[in-house]
Amino acid sequence: MELDPDTCYRAVVSHDRRFDGRFFVAVSSTGIYCRPVCAVRTPKRENCSFFATAAAAEKHGYRPCLRCRPELAPGHGIADLSGRLAQAAATLIDEGFLADAGVPELAARIGVTERHLRRLFTAQFGVSLVDYAQTQRLLLAKRLLTDTALPVTEVALAAGFGSVRRFNDVLKTRYGLAPTAMRKRAAGMPADRLVFELGYRPPMAWAALMQFLGARAVQGVEQIWPDAHGGEYGRTVAIEVGGRLHSGWIRLALVPQRHVLRVTLSGSLAHAIPQVLGKVRRLCDLGCRPDVVDRHLGALAADMPGMRLPGTVDGFEIAVRAVLGQVVSLAQARAMLHRLVQAHGVPLAAPMDELRACFPGAATLAAVPVTELNALGVPMAKARAIHAIATAVVEGRVSLEPGVEPAQTVAALCAIDGVGDWTAQYIAMRALGWPDAFPATDYALRKVLGIERNGEMLRHAAQWAPWRAYAAMHLWRQYQDMQDRRERERAEARAVPAGLGATTGDPAVTRRARRTRRPQLQEQPT
Repeated sequence: MELDPDTCYRAVVSHDRRFDGRFFVAVSSTGIYCRPVCAVRTPKRENCSFFATAAAAEKHGYRPCLRCRPELAPGHGIADLSGRLAQAAATLIDEGFLADAGVPELAARIGVTERHLRRLFTAQFGVSLVDYAQTQRLLLAKRLLTDTALPVTEVALAAGFGSVRRFNDVLKTRYGLAPTAMRKRAAGMPADRLVFELGYRPPMAWAALMQFLGARAVQGVEQIWPDAHGGEYGRTVAIEVGGRLHSGWIRLALVPQRHVLRVTLSGSLAHAIPQVLGKVRRLCDLGCRPDVVDRHLGALAADMPGMRLPGTVDGFEIAVRAVLGQVVSLAQARAMLHRLVQAHGVPLAAPMDELRACFPGAATLAAVPVTELNALGVPMAKARAIHAIATAVVEGRVSLEPGVEPAQTVAALCAIDGVGDWTAQYIAMRALGWPDAFPATDYALRKVLGIERNGEMLRHAAQWAPWRAYAAMHLWRQYQDMQDRRERERAEARAVPAGLGATTGDPAVTRRARRTRRPQLQEQPT
């Protein structure tokens, strides 16, 4: 990343949140590096150096600020950086990939050679893969010591250190601190749950995100609790770490005053913290830069700034949702998903409210006969498609995780019988987090834009590239607003007695007015 020092310093002086996470400011007079939004007294310009990553600042001998806590800064969106492959590697490192594997496995996961990955990563972030991973382990350990009551032994293991002794040595060498110096906030915290905060760049259209997720919530797997900011969202998760499956629940609440998302995890997820937090970042698109996206979308985003692209905690789950959502109502799709979870989901050992079971994984559904899926009310064509996707994922022929090449994944999905362009593009949007995915054949998008031909739709949407997925979110919102408005008009028409609703008082005129105000629309879920 090219950093202009004058621009960076102006951002520090103004505490501009648009730059939070995009760079860090290091102060030579204190030996500490901070986020640009840190509330401490603004340092003198001649004492400031600027780094694209926390790892680069630490490589130059700086320690993280204990007040603004660099580990809480928002990350980069997947399309923010020219080095998308390097960013994909960084995301996997953030989520603890190197705790159970090495750099060769990381390169294979990204789809490049180890040498090429090392070169890309150093050019993008200014530090080596090893240096970056070490900084992320330390920042995670710092967060666990500060925000949880986990024993130091568990903190060291969760952060990826091989032993407590090595953890203590590295912490003291790099930060000049002992673990006990960070434990003050952890006193009195409940042992059965863990609470973290994840930063985001405002604005955040949280209510719109809650409405989208709530309309698609699967009973037993997801739940929405109303609150003053648009609602809190909870769901179950199952994550394999080190060959062991960890299952539990998460609950998300917006704290707009501090521009953070409060994340509560069940205690059963204590050994999968970096993986869970990574999934939450993707689910809520916390790496988004709304200033860039909204400016590009222009009038389309004017009345709802800060729209996020809803992600997922499991790409395969989104694939199943997309297949079952083809040409049926949301209610019908949710009913089929609920039956699927009841039959093949993994029950939680300690449920919370309505959160009782985890969505079945690809390995589970690949082992279920198509006829058994059909017996659950899943149409045979969709059952075959789900079984084929599950088998492809298990065999490694299709990857539904962020960082893979979207065009190749879309092509591989479309080669499966029962998966068309709409389904593949929807999976690319939510499972891969691809910001330029666009389901051009979607019924609702065509209705809002008044376009029927596929080619014309793609030409019209080209103006929103590379953020067409965000444009689709805004168009779906407009379609829903249009449907809600028509439903209100229908309700008003039903409430007016015959002969009293028209200005003429003529019942025939009133009936004609009702007919013109009640158009028949075929519904297709998005």
